[in-house]
Amino acid sequence: MKKLESSLANMVLVLTGVALVTGAVLAWVNTVTAAPIAAQKEKTLADGIKAVLACDDLTVSHTDTVRQTDAKGREQTFIVYHAQDASGSALGAAVESTTLGFGGDLKVLVGFSTVGDILGYTLLEHAETPGLGAKADKWFQKGEKGDIVGRNPQKPLTVSKDGGQVDAITASTITSRAFLLAVNNAYHAYLGDNTDAQSGASKQTNQ
Repeated sequence: MKKLESSLANMVLVLTGVALVTGAVLAWVNTVTAAPIAAQKEKTLADGIKAVLACDDLTVSHTDTVRQTDAKGREQTFIVYHAQDASGSALGAAVESTTLGFGGDLKVLVGFSTVGDILGYTLLEHAETPGLGAKADKWFQKGEKGDIVGRNPQKPLTVSKDGGQVDAITASTITSRAFLLAVNNAYHAYLGDNTDAQSGASKQTNQ
């Protein structure tokens, strides 16, 4: 029995040592990779802003954080990147907006002109089904079946199945609704409206 106790103690010590070493290695890897990951995210965002505003030579003049509370009391946060062209003229803004899609959060970056027309969009994050909801990255682009580029969401964009004017992604109505809701909410956040496309009444603060 004494030999068994000794073996168990040794096993505990070995496992503890392995855990400590593994933890240290993971911490080191996280430290080493954190900066490159952050840099890559910044580049992706910068490229996305240029793409959705259809301008390669632009400067983000200032950034706003807009918070809206929907009818269910949930706070939504939007990041608004106001941009200027090389001559200093206002281009409009790119707005980050997140809604709940079929598989999880659906984050989009939408470009708006100074009067609120949609200039372009890109998906920043999504967890939609490959081959179905994931098609949102192309489906609503200019010239595609659900083309929203050039539209103005002053009248909220909705899918044709709900009596709206936008064709939903085939077999992915939930994703399509979530995507259009994100676009509509982004529009209201950009213009500083006190109404939300989902709730009809909301509270908004700028920072």
